[in-house]
This record gives sequence, C-alpha cells and structure tokens, in this order.
Amino acid sequence: MLDIVVILLALPLLVPLVIVVAALIRVVSAGPVLFKQERVGYLGRHFMCFKFRTMFVGADAVVHQGHLRQLMDSNTPMTKMDSEGDPRIIPFGLLLRSSGLDELPQLINVFRGEMSLVGPRPCLPYEYEKYLPGQKERFASLPGLTGLWQVSGKNRTTFVEMIHLDIRYAREKSLWFDISILLRTVPALIIQIWETRFPSRRLSRSIRSETVLHRSHPAPTYSVRKSAFAEIVRAERQGHLDPERNKPKL
Repeated sequence: MLDIVVILLALPLLVPLVIVVAALIRVVSAGPVLFKQERVGYLGRHFMCFKFRTMFVGADAVVHQGHLRQLMDSNTPMTKMDSEGDPRIIPFGLLLRSSGLDELPQLINVFRGEMSLVGPRPCLPYEYEKYLPGQKERFASLPGLTGLWQVSGKNRTTFVEMIHLDIRYAREKSLWFDISILLRTVPALIIQIWETRFPSRRLSRSIRSETVLHRSHPAPTYSVRKSAFAEIVRAERQGHLDPERNKPKL
C-alpha cells in the first residue's frame, strides 16, 4: 500500500522525468533505452529487473564480476567502478547512476510485486552463489529501490557491513522504518552525486576521519574486531571454518 500510494503521488513528477531520461539516452547512445537483467530477490527467487541503459550495447560484464568478487573477499569499501572512470558508461550515464535515475524503470518491478520501494538491493545470480548461508537472511524481504544500506553510507561501507544492514532491515522492517528510509533517501542521493562529482574531496574527508579516529582512540578496538570478522568470513567461504560450531575444523 505504501509503495502504490507513494508512486501515485509522485506520478506528476515521474512521468516527465522518465520521458526526459529516455530521450537523453536515445540521443547520446545507439541501442535500446531499457536494460533488462536477471536478478535474485525475495527468498532467492529470480526475476527480470528493469533499468535505464547507462552502458554501451555489448559492454563486457566479466570486468564487473571480477570487481565484485574482490569487494566480497576483502574488507574494503564497496566503491563502484564508476569512480575509476569506467569506459563502458555512455555520456551522462554516470550522472544517471549516481542520482539513481537509472533505476526508475524498476517501478515496473514494484507494480509486478517483485520489488518494493524499500528493501535490500537485488543481487546478481553469480553474486548470490557466493553468499554464505547466514548472509542469505537478507533475502527474507522484497528487494527495493532504496534501503537501509543505501542511506547508511553505501559506497563507504564494506560488503560485510552491507549484509549486516540488510539483515537488520529484514528483521526490523515496519511501516515507519520504511517511511524513515524514504525520507533519508533524497539527502543520501545528493551526497552520492556530490561525492561522484568531487571524488578527491571524499577521499580527503575519509583520510581526515581516519586520522581523528586514531588520535582519539590509541587502541583501535573496533578496527581489530572488524578485521578479524572479515578474516572469519573469508575462512568460512574457503571451507577452513565450520560455520555450525564456529571453530576451525580438526
């Protein structure tokens, strides 16, 4: 009900916006305006997810698979390849991606009941295959256009932190929780656009934050715990850890 009400209220703004974005894509790049991709959603069910096309037709997806695999196996922030100057992106594609406008066609998935406005992002099948059993709890909720992870730092969080935020949402989801996330989405998008436009400022702010943290906390207890947890996750994925007893195999 919340999804339908919000979409109907936003239609006067959404209709002209969709027309403008579609026309822009048609002008700057040859090929279809919409892009369809198989995604994994509620309870591991597969569905076709719609987006505005922001890459050239025939763009190689293997590069993204390698980048995603590295993020899943490391304790580094989940920065997109966009920030490094992805040559596969069409003109104005970076703006569409950072502003979230490329995901407007996913409203079709919302009307079809495959997605919601709020929820964990729908992942790719090859990403789903690498999830640990406990991490799949994030699929206990419909995937969304926005979510707790998206408004909690997103590109500044690690893969493990993203999973924790998604699982927290799946456990605590409620009408008021959804409304609060929707209200935080626009400010989060503005920050994301700003950081995409000025990546060097994002980096220097991150360095300043790290410096302040270490000066005020001589013994970085949190960093040690997070690093240790990441090692446990990697060990479990590689089969060196028994997830049921949570101790090394003999």
